[in-house]
Amino acid sequence: MSDSLFTPVSLGDISLSNRIVMAPMTRDRAGEGDVPTQLMVEYYAQRASAGLIVTEGVQPSPVGKGYWRTPGIHSAAQVEGWRKVADAVHAHGGRIVMQLMHCGRVVVPANRGFEADVIAPSAIPCPVQVPGPDGTPMDCAMPREIAAAEIPALLEEYAAAARNAIAAGLDGVELHCASGYLINQFLNPASNHRTDEFGGSAENRARFPLMVLKTLAEAIGPGRVGVRISPGNPYNAMDPSDPAATFGPFIAGVDALGLAFLHVADMALPELDTLAFLRANFSGAIIANNNLKADSARALLDAGKAQAVSFGRAFIANPDLVERIAADAPLAKPDYALLYTGEARGYTDYPAYSA
Repeated sequence: MSDSLFTPVSLGDISLSNRIVMAPMTRDRAGEGDVPTQLMVEYYAQRASAGLIVTEGVQPSPVGKGYWRTPGIHSAAQVEGWRKVADAVHAHGGRIVMQLMHCGRVVVPANRGFEADVIAPSAIPCPVQVPGPDGTPMDCAMPREIAAAEIPALLEEYAAAARNAIAAGLDGVELHCASGYLINQFLNPASNHRTDEFGGSAENRARFPLMVLKTLAEAIGPGRVGVRISPGNPYNAMDPSDPAATFGPFIAGVDALGLAFLHVADMALPELDTLAFLRANFSGAIIANNNLKADSARALLDAGKAQAVSFGRAFIANPDLVERIAADAPLAKPDYALLYTGEARGYTDYPAYSA
């Protein structure tokens, strides 16, 4: 009997050689000008045996940056840097999509190194502190409310970012709609107090996020666009209550767009069977995530609850995670002190398994 983890699958227009996906993880190694470095090229190439790599969150514009040394996709130098990453992954037989992450109100201005607005659905600051340039937690800035008249320009920033990702040779994009960043801020009533057509009801709160996805699909094709969600996740001061009501209209709208995949971090909520809820509202491919082991991931695939499975932390210390799972080999443990610092240490220096 074939192992479901190692059977090929197509997610929209993206063909995967296996169903093991590397989840997006911020690692803070971008260079000057938020350009991907040669170290990042090596990091992603080491992990190219994954059926699909989803990059760390990438800001679609300068205004989208909130964290220290995160990469962008809005300058020519950034596009060229990402081309080197994509070429290296493809040379090793892998596939890679870029996660577009606009932080919205989750911004420490000192992390940027330049002056830019801090914007959000409503002028409500994120009450959670974020690490500054030296790693010390700092207060987030007060955002200004995005005017309805600014929406078309914001949509064009996303479209340009997606076109840049494809121009750099990546296989597609994933829109970050989780973890309390801009798209999640529109969806969630804790951060969206608007009284216009983009606020109020769950249907209205989903309006801008769905406009972004439609814009991305029109820019590069729906079969190269994915979505990342995490219903019930309180990260960055989101209201976790009633996730079905919050995400229901959004998921129904996503389904109508015919996108490549829906990537979900399942919070294992007592009040909601997340995967069952999604399947009832979404007919496309689902990538399941959240503390999965090989056996639990395989069980989800075998039961048809997901079409692919993603691993995050396991890929940090195991660049050859796919090969280790295939050989039932032990997994190395990451040095969490080096997640966001250390350059090569704790980043590209984890060895492949040797019996």
